[in-house]
Amino acid sequence: MASAEPPMSVKTRLEAWGNSSFAPTGLATLITALHSRPLQVRPMLFVPILLFSSYSNLQGFKIDSAGITAAASGTYALLALRRRPAAFMNRFSIRGIVRGSAVGIGAINAVAAGWVYATGNREREKEDRRDNPRWAE
Repeated sequence: MASAEPPMSVKTRLEAWGNSSFAPTGLATLITALHSRPLQVRPMLFVPILLFSSYSNLQGFKIDSAGITAAASGTYALLALRRRPAAFMNRFSIRGIVRGSAVGIGAINAVAAGWVYATGNREREKEDRRDNPRWAE
């Protein structure tokens, strides 16, 4: 029998989620699915911000990317929660499940990325970027 991995702490999970470039991309995908047809301009303004945040994370700017992700995700979640409540059965349709997922991921992104932004070590990040350049000559 293989040995089980030790359980991860809540702090470790928050840091892993906040440092991930997948989280803002996933939220941008859900926002696009919800608001592209019919086109709703205001919610779609969050998509390029989240994609830029994912790009900057991949370039090594994890702490700054976490700040952008926290701000955009939290703002989207708050604005999405302001909408009028749907009928009970509409909450369990495919669109309702996707909307609930988008709001939930937005809230989790805001908490996790806010944690990474608040507790990030910029000096260590700067050394990591220097030791592992993304654009080698």
